Amino acid sequence: MKVICENKGVSFEYFVEDTIEAGISLDGGEVKSIRRGNVSLKDSYCSFYRGSVFIKNMHIAVYEMAGAYNVKDSKRERRLLLHKGEINRLKEKVSEKGFTVVPIRLYFSGSLVKVLLGVCKGKHTYDKKQSIKEKDVDRAAMREMSNYR
Repeated sequence: MKVICENKGVSFEYFVEDTIEAGISLDGGEVKSIRRGNVSLKDSYCSFYRGSVFIKNMHIAVYEMAGAYNVKDSKRERRLLLHKGEINRLKEKVSEKGFTVVPIRLYFSGSLVKVLLGVCKGKHTYDKKQSIKEKDVDRAAMREMSNYR
């Protein structure tokens, strides 16, 4: 498994309750652009439409060598490949108040591009402050541990 891109803001903005792996429907030029690392998951999210799940606001740069036929929008909606039972389970969890589906990581599984989705609940401001405090304490402890070696 080769990680291409990671949405680092997810751990700060949300509590991740559950994760699920999904395939993603892409064009050839988009796959080549992903192989080069020209992708960003920042501010992306998932939505449901007619029994399918779509990832919105994910930026994949247009591949320069694709020619004149590949002039698609870099932030277009892309369909996620999930089984019907998985979609229903996600819909059920998202119907609860405060939950959303957010892409956490984009990676290659063999030659296939996969997305790790997280069913997340948003953090409040005081939760974010608490996580910052915990990180600072951990960083200070690691700094002190390195001094005693």
